[in-house]
Amino acid sequence: MTRRGRASYGTPGARPRPAFATFGTVDKKNALRAGALAAGTTLMMLLMSSPASALTRDDGDDPGSGLSVIETLGLYVIAPIALFAVIAGLVMVLDKSQEKHRVTTKNIKTKATASKA
Repeated sequence: MTRRGRASYGTPGARPRPAFATFGTVDKKNALRAGALAAGTTLMMLLMSSPASALTRDDGDDPGSGLSVIETLGLYVIAPIALFAVIAGLVMVLDKSQEKHRVTTKNIKTKATASKA
């Protein structure tokens, strides 16, 4: 046992490793490689989906009028939040499970109930 109460493994008398010794140069290289891959993939996706091609009209293209700011916020922000709230409220109101079947700290029994036969 060492001074801290842990078992000593490895070379006797060697200095203990720091707490984060596993985060060495290999992990930094892998993180750099993953970051470069993610950045490259994002850049390629942005270049391939160029918005400049949206300026040219296709045959048969007949766009309608645009949405106002209020309509956009209502459609893409307020409507999803309201839908989530309605579904969550229905789940809570229509919950028919019994209190004794729920796993909570109130109903955990720690004593054995087995009887001697």
